[in-house]
Formats: sequence, structure tokens, C-alpha cells
Amino acid sequence: MEDLFTQFIFLSDQAVGDKNFDPSTIQDLMKLFELESYKAWAAMELEQDNEVREAEASMREAEASLESAMDAAMDEFRRFEEELDREVKAELRGLVQISDAVWTMGKSMEKAATIASMKYIEAAMNSATASMRSAWKGISSKKIHPS
Repeated sequence: MEDLFTQFIFLSDQAVGDKNFDPSTIQDLMKLFELESYKAWAAMELEQDNEVREAEASMREAEASLESAMDAAMDEFRRFEEELDREVKAELRGLVQISDAVWTMGKSMEKAATIASMKYIEAAMNSATASMRSAWKGISSKKIHPS
């Protein structure tokens, strides 16, 4: 392109100084300028297309990297969730065992209380029976109690 500018300056100087100058030479030079402009434009478009391809490739790499990171994060989350489920189930089993033991102890205490109350009732009945026998003996012997 610089050579074309140099030639254009040369032809311009010649056109000013030479009365027999042929203007078609400048037109030929202008066509060369046009061709050179198209070449530069095509080269820039090619460079832009290459940059677009590189950017797209870079985006695909970034997407793959992001997807890989997301997959790793989801795997870690699943492992964490499974571990937490195991811990919760173990704690639940422990609480169920404790509640079963407490329930069994409660049943034992209930049985003990029932047996104790039955013995108390039996003792009260025996005492009342003895009192009644004593009272019947007193009535049948026609003795009156001194009080």
C-alpha cells in the first residue's frame, strides 16, 4: 500500500508538471488501490473469522471446564448427602433402641407397680378379713369390747 502511495505522489507531481500527462495512468493506479483495499479487507475478514473460531474454541473449553466443575461439585454433594443420610439413619437407630429400652423399662415399672398394688390390696383384704373374723368372734362369743 505504501508503494502505491509513493507512486500516486509521483504521478500527481508528473500530472502537475507535464502537460502531456495521460490521466488513465492515475485511473489504473486507482484500480490498484481498490484491489489492494479489497485484499486488506479480505485479510481482515479472514483474521476476524480466525479470531471468532479461536473464541468459539475457547468458549467450548470454558464450557467443558465449567461442566466438569459442576459434575465434580454435584458428585461431592451426592457423597455428602449419602454420608449425611447414613449418619441420620444411625442416629435414628440409636434413638429407636433407646426408646425401646425406655419402653421396656416403663413396662417393667408398670408391672412392678401393678404387683405392688396387688400385694397392697391383698394385704388390705387380709387385714379387713382378719378384722371381720375378730369382730364375728366377738359377736358370736357375746363379748363386748371394753371401749
